[in-house]
Amino acid sequence: MSWKRRPALAGLTMVLVAVLAACGGADKGASAQAGPAKGDSSATERHGDRPVEVAGLRDFLRHVTRRTARGTRPHLVTKCEAETRKVKHTRRGRSRTTTWYTTEKHRECRKVRRGTETYTRVVRRERWCVRLDDVNGAPGKDDVWYRVRPATYSEVHGADARAKVSFEPVAQGC
Repeated sequence: MSWKRRPALAGLTMVLVAVLAACGGADKGASAQAGPAKGDSSATERHGDRPVEVAGLRDFLRHVTRRTARGTRPHLVTKCEAETRKVKHTRRGRSRTTTWYTTEKHRECRKVRRGTETYTRVVRRERWCVRLDDVNGAPGKDDVWYRVRPATYSEVHGADARAKVSFEPVAQGC
């Protein structure tokens, strides 16, 4: 990117940050009452900073495994160059100026590309999900998915089908 475009890019970034702050700048009390957005990763309702426990009839469980893929990226190594520089020193006195030279060692390091390396990247994260019917006693609120922790998933997995369970979800949806 050209150095001439950097100030314009910085200004655009500042405007974007200001717009996002203005849109999401509501106080916590108002956002807690309004409820989460559809894509919100928080639980359905919150009390202060902790999620509210949900209860309902166990309907279905889903364990989505982690998926990875092999990728390649440039391999960077640190390359250092040592050099000596001649430095001039001057001291001014009342009647004369004294000048002398010294050599100082200077070392400059930078990262350079040397080949490629393979790595494992995560394409899909692992997650555990539970589907509930009659959520919080509402008979019309069926087939609601919640993402839970592995320990909670194990507890619900051990319960009978259509058993009443309650837990604190990590997020809504699967």
